[in-house]
Amino acid sequence: MELEIVTLAERPELMAVFWDMETSWPEYMKHDPIGNAYYSCLEEYFLDHVLVGLDATGRIVAKAFSASFQLPDGDLPDAGWDFALRNALLTRIWGETPDGITAAEIAVEPALQGTGLSSVMLAALRDNAARLGFAELLAPVRPNGKTDVHEPMTAYAFRTRDDGLPVDPWLRVHVRVGGRIDRVAPRSMVIPGTVEEWREWTGLPFDRTGPVVVPGALAPVMCDAEHGTAVYVEPNVWVRHPTGA
Repeated sequence: MELEIVTLAERPELMAVFWDMETSWPEYMKHDPIGNAYYSCLEEYFLDHVLVGLDATGRIVAKAFSASFQLPDGDLPDAGWDFALRNALLTRIWGETPDGITAAEIAVEPALQGTGLSSVMLAALRDNAARLGFAELLAPVRPNGKTDVHEPMTAYAFRTRDDGLPVDPWLRVHVRVGGRIDRVAPRSMVIPGTVEEWREWTGLPFDRTGPVVVPGALAPVMCDAEHGTAVYVEPNVWVRHPTGA
């Protein structure tokens, strides 16, 4: 499928319909407070960091998000996605100069998933990072093929097939386009809520203290029924993509 890929900076009028595209994210994944702060500031800070894929009719069928931020010294941070997006916002607020760029999300219309558009958008995101002057695109990847919530991400992320590629389909896409797995980010996303909110998001009872297995989650959600709260701490995997810049 041929796509026209543009930044929101090039086509700001697309913001009028930008959020209309259907996605397949579970409801609870839409409630990361740091992520929502980032998405609410796209128009103010990140128009040139967000790509839109348009089909032949001009309809939005894919989106790719990124944000530039100040890298920490040493290893890439355990806090992964949340760290990068929080620092991207602080970098803008404090008027500092970013020295790194993170991939935040790639979304494809559900009916077109499995057609290779995610790989196309990932390559475009890497090329846009190069255009913005960054030598690497850093991606806190969500390995969506992980089905055993009790398996440590440190084991799953580095499992490979006979051909040497990752067993995880989304990590495999990243490696195929030139990415290198760096390390696990054990608390990449933290989604807190009340037990009532988690019941609404998942349809599960959340009536007992302890780990709760939620469909689509990469780790158990920890429920404290006595205090009426539950928290999901999601591990991701840092992948480095050289851009050639």
